[in-house]
Amino acid sequence: MDPKLIATEVHNAYEVIAKGGIILYPTDTVWGIGCDATNEEAVKKIYALKQREETKSMIVLMNGDRMLHSVFHSIPEVAWQILDLSEKPTTLILDQPKNVAQNIIASDNTLGMRLVKEPFCFKLMERMKRPLVSTSANISGEPTPQSFKEISPAIINGVDYVVQLHHDKVNGKPSTIIKLTQDAQVTVIRK
Repeated sequence: MDPKLIATEVHNAYEVIAKGGIILYPTDTVWGIGCDATNEEAVKKIYALKQREETKSMIVLMNGDRMLHSVFHSIPEVAWQILDLSEKPTTLILDQPKNVAQNIIASDNTLGMRLVKEPFCFKLMERMKRPLVSTSANISGEPTPQSFKEISPAIINGVDYVVQLHHDKVNGKPSTIIKLTQDAQVTVIRK
């Protein structure tokens, strides 16, 4: 992938996100709809676009340990082990998030997060210096699109910016989801 093209797309997406906009972008799994995870109004736009109840929380992407520590009060030791051993993208649901929009936190005071290495997402968060909301690019209740061409026009037309990368690539499957509690209970929600 051309580094100049990635840099251009990071710049374009950042400009939109910095103004409270929402973007359609490729992740390390499937195409996602995203915004600044600290901007409650931008998060509301995503719920409205997806026609999703605000009681159903969304996940955030992060680009490293520092960001992870800035969003959670404490991280169970088993979380680090799972992240180190995971061979595929893995979302962890952790207790007691902080420094994010209240409307992405679940009613049980948890938040799903995934560390990503995918160059576009990683560099965008490096520029934002905050986590990026990530939710599948579909209307709530409809199937998750496996590629850009499967995304409905309602979603494409409903975002403020569509990232011009990987339109021809099939990203694959959603991540594994594992819920961890402070007392080290582990529950696999999606393999």
